[in-house]
Amino acid sequence: MPKTCFVFNPAAGPSRRRDLPDLVARHFGPLAAGGYVIRPTEGPGHAVALAAAAAAEGFEVVVAVGGDGTVNEVGRGLLGTAAALGIVPLGSGNGLARHLKVPLGLPAALRRLAAPAFSRIDVGRINGRPFFCTAGLGFDAHVAQHFARAGSRGLSTYLRVTLREYRRYRPVAVQVELNGRALATDCYVLAFANASQYGNNVYIAPRADLRDGLLDVCLIDALPVGRAVRVSLAMALGNLPETKAADYYRSAQVRVTAAAPLGFHADGDYVAHTTEFAVELLPLALAVAV
Repeated sequence: MPKTCFVFNPAAGPSRRRDLPDLVARHFGPLAAGGYVIRPTEGPGHAVALAAAAAAEGFEVVVAVGGDGTVNEVGRGLLGTAAALGIVPLGSGNGLARHLKVPLGLPAALRRLAAPAFSRIDVGRINGRPFFCTAGLGFDAHVAQHFARAGSRGLSTYLRVTLREYRRYRPVAVQVELNGRALATDCYVLAFANASQYGNNVYIAPRADLRDGLLDVCLIDALPVGRAVRVSLAMALGNLPETKAADYYRSAQVRVTAAAPLGFHADGDYVAHTTEFAVELLPLALAVAV
C-alpha cells in the first residue's frame, strides 16, 4: 500500500461527508498506525499548498477528496513532483474521475486506492493555469462565473444558471491560430479538452485521449435555440462530433485573440476575463494512481 495523503475538501459537492475518516480506516487501517494522513482544506487554493507539501514529505500518492476544483488544485500542487494524483470523487461533476473510470462510490474508490495502478496523463495549460480535464472560453466560462456566485452547488443549480444565462449571452469575434492556420470566427464556446467531458457524463469531446499529446478543440460559433437543443442532446449522448453542430480540431498549441474581453475557465472554475489566450499541452506531465 503506497504512503498516501488525503487532501479533503469538507465543502465539496452538493452533500457533506462526515464519515471520511471511518471509511478510510476501513480500507487503509487505523490512522494511528501510520501509512496515511488526512488533511482538510481551509479554503480556495489551500489544496495546492497541501499537495505540494505532501509530495515534498515523500508521500507516494496524494488523493484529492472533493470535486473538480479540488482535483485541479491537488494536481497543480503535484506538477513537477514524483507523487501521483489519486481521486475520491465528492463533487457534482467529477469530470476527470469519470474519464479515468474512478468509482463514484466512496467505498469502491477507496478500495481501488488501497492497491492502485499507476500511469501518466497529459496536462493542459491556459494562460499559465494548468487544467487536467477541460478549459474554455465563452459561454461555459460565463456559466462557471455565475455558478460560483449561485450560493448552492449541484446539477440542478448548474442547469438553472445555464438556462438563465443562455438568454443573455452573446458570442464574441475571435482569431484562432492552430496547426499553422488562422481562423476568423465568432466564439460562443471554444473548449480545450484534455479529457472527454465536463462532468456528469456531459461529453464536449468524446474522442479526447488523456495520453495522445493533443488537445481536442471544440468550436461552436453560435447557439440559436434549434442548435442548442441538438448540442445539449448530443453532449448527453456522447456523439457531438457526428452532429456537425460543432467544429473540431486537434492541436498541442492554440493562440486566441478576442475582439472583446472573454471569460475563461480551467476545470470548471472561472479564472478571469482577457483578450489574449495561449493554450498548450504538456505531454504525460502528471502521474495518476487509479
